Amino acid sequence: MTLNLVSTTVGHGPNLVLLHGWGLNSGVWQPVIDELIEHFTVTTIDLPGFGLNHDIVPSPYTLENVASCLIEEIPENSILLGWSLGGLVAQQIALSAAHKIDQLVLLATSPCFIAGNDWPGIKPQILDNFKQQLLENQGATISRFLAIQAMGSPSAKKDIKVIKAQVDAYPAANPQALSAGLTLLATSDLRARLIDLLMPCQLLLGRLDSLVPIKVAQHIAKFMPSISISVFEHSSHAPFISEQSSFVGFMLNYLNKDTG
Repeated sequence: MTLNLVSTTVGHGPNLVLLHGWGLNSGVWQPVIDELIEHFTVTTIDLPGFGLNHDIVPSPYTLENVASCLIEEIPENSILLGWSLGGLVAQQIALSAAHKIDQLVLLATSPCFIAGNDWPGIKPQILDNFKQQLLENQGATISRFLAIQAMGSPSAKKDIKVIKAQVDAYPAANPQALSAGLTLLATSDLRARLIDLLMPCQLLLGRLDSLVPIKVAQHIAKFMPSISISVFEHSSHAPFISEQSSFVGFMLNYLNKDTG
């Protein structure tokens, strides 16, 4: 599926593609992009219906269709990093276009976001509540979601302020995409397909994250024994904001070394 998405590429070095999470846009990456562009060629792509692509919404808004829209914007030999919902999309891209992905980095994300049957995750009712609240007040709902992402972090208030400032610099998300994105989080389950991901994979989690609990790491490792797992001790759902220096250090010292 080709819908001519907008993407932005800056810097030099190995290709690094960054995918944002639900309700947000690629502006959220700006604080770390400034440090990464001296070492990577960084491409940011707003998910369909979000940010610079707010007016592009595939129908139906399935995980496969969203991934298909993004694949053409991803350079060959890329490190693909997806955060939260973007990480779910990144997994689907890695399954559908493995030839383009040299490494997969899954940041505060999961192959299955919903809790159940000894699988750590979000209670279904929470996402149902967000869907209902979207109909009543979109702006307030996204603000509440931002608060959950930073919950537990020692720098929660600062984290929320930074994220919101970056997000507000871009066009507002499409209401259809917001609702459909919550449906993807509630219904997608890629656990059985993780074994098909043959490229090197890193899982980065925040110890204080309530949306993607760190307990999910041991479960994912059962499907992917070779996956590398790192935990940001003082972060909730946005380690690249809460522990920016540590996150950038990981990117430079670990990923750049592996691609060098």
